[in-house]
Amino acid sequence: MQIFREIEPLKAFLVEKRRSGQTIGFVPTMGALHAGHLSLIQASKEANTLTVCSIYVNPAQFNNPADLQKYPRTFETDTELLKKAECDVLFSPDTQDMYELENSIRFDFGHLDKVMEGMFRPGHFSGVAMVVSKLLHIVEPDHAYFGQKDWQQFAIVRQLVRELKFNVKLKSVPTMREADGLAMSSRNIRLTPHQRKHAIVLHQALTEACTLLKSGSTITQVKESVQHMVECDPEIKLEYFEAADSENLKLLNSVEESTRPILCMAALVGEVRLIDNMFLSR
Repeated sequence: MQIFREIEPLKAFLVEKRRSGQTIGFVPTMGALHAGHLSLIQASKEANTLTVCSIYVNPAQFNNPADLQKYPRTFETDTELLKKAECDVLFSPDTQDMYELENSIRFDFGHLDKVMEGMFRPGHFSGVAMVVSKLLHIVEPDHAYFGQKDWQQFAIVRQLVRELKFNVKLKSVPTMREADGLAMSSRNIRLTPHQRKHAIVLHQALTEACTLLKSGSTITQVKESVQHMVECDPEIKLEYFEAADSENLKLLNSVEESTRPILCMAALVGEVRLIDNMFLSR
């Protein structure tokens, strides 16, 4: 695996690979890698001749400085995991290279970045869109891979690609879960043993919500049930639970309003903020 810290050498390397007819798959990450990230690497390797993974903790998408400070950084371990996964290229730039000038550009995605995560993390998706734009310009991949767990992010990146005409095909890869159902996340390592044990309530609540909706319960009834289920543990606080159209993120009053609804939630487990989602199959 080749490791690049600077932008121009990576671009020159990838130009040569494209000239030889190789296709490029790209997996953008913030490090603290786990099996979910590696599933994205595998998906890329199956469809492309060259796979690039980036590790960059993007300060522009953190609206809470403490959260940025606490975000796990495990570069050496990440590097070994990528080598074992047979990733071809690791790109890990410095912030001074990614943001040579003070970032003054702001993205507005209308409704897409105002609901759910947008309500609790103002400016977050503008920062995501900025760094994804930079990375797509640098790597110029044929395909880019994102995890389903961050579905709202995927919907926003999809809109970014459409609006700015990036020549890349986006792929969403199903969420990887622990044996007990907890969605894999880089933040999970910050949970105490007690919190880790009880954090599975997020997945349990989503599963129960799907069952209730399929049996005829209303979204309002399900929201009340989910809140009661999640907040039985005093260390867990539900931030939101919503049913949305997976295409446009319109919040639903009834699941019949969408051909492919998705249930999305976020909760604080102690000081650790976790998100999860689940498609409602018919």
